[in-house]
Amino acid sequence: MKLIIGNKNYSSWSLRGWLAAKQSGLSFEELIVNIGGEEWDQFKRSNGEFQPSSGKVPILWDEETVVWDSMAIMEYLGDKVGRDRFWPKDESARGMARAMVAEMHSSYLALRRECPMNVRARVQLSGLSEEAQHDIVRILGLWAEARARHGQGGPFLFGTFGAADIFYAPIVSRFITYGIAVPGFAQTYMEAIWEHDWMQDWIGASEDEQWVIEQFEMAGA
Repeated sequence: MKLIIGNKNYSSWSLRGWLAAKQSGLSFEELIVNIGGEEWDQFKRSNGEFQPSSGKVPILWDEETVVWDSMAIMEYLGDKVGRDRFWPKDESARGMARAMVAEMHSSYLALRRECPMNVRARVQLSGLSEEAQHDIVRILGLWAEARARHGQGGPFLFGTFGAADIFYAPIVSRFITYGIAVPGFAQTYMEAIWEHDWMQDWIGASEDEQWVIEQFEMAGA
């Protein structure tokens, strides 16, 4: 399999797809393309088989199968290796995890817009809109409920690392980058995500990247 991803410093959806591929336990080759430069346009022009994705990352290429969108990639991999690798076994926990992942996939637009992912940066925010603040409160509420109801088996949202953690990992990165104040339980959870071996690999690669996308560097100032 091949996984095409964008800049590790900026591409939150690439992080989700990459973590899903790591969680699957399957071997894959990662191809990194600078989505902020001409390289991405050149790559798309020279690789017509990826055009069903409408030019977005991440993209999973598994022989004749091309899957785009992070959630679709995770579900595809779950079908290959067993869904229990991604989702809690308990029915109640699994239902909540699925709802949280779906909400992350479709919501929090204000927070995404005002606080784009920038792993390397540490930004002093000048202020957030009411909508972005509402997003933060909502996320922290979901984290609190997941941990209280289903987090007894470990430090992650549903105890062990899984789909919900994969999808909220970029939110953890955003909270760290922009110094978002969080309660103690959330700080502990964020540390567990940040110190995870796969996240440490991603963070290290982000710091080594030479690409800079100015519009993301100016965000939050």
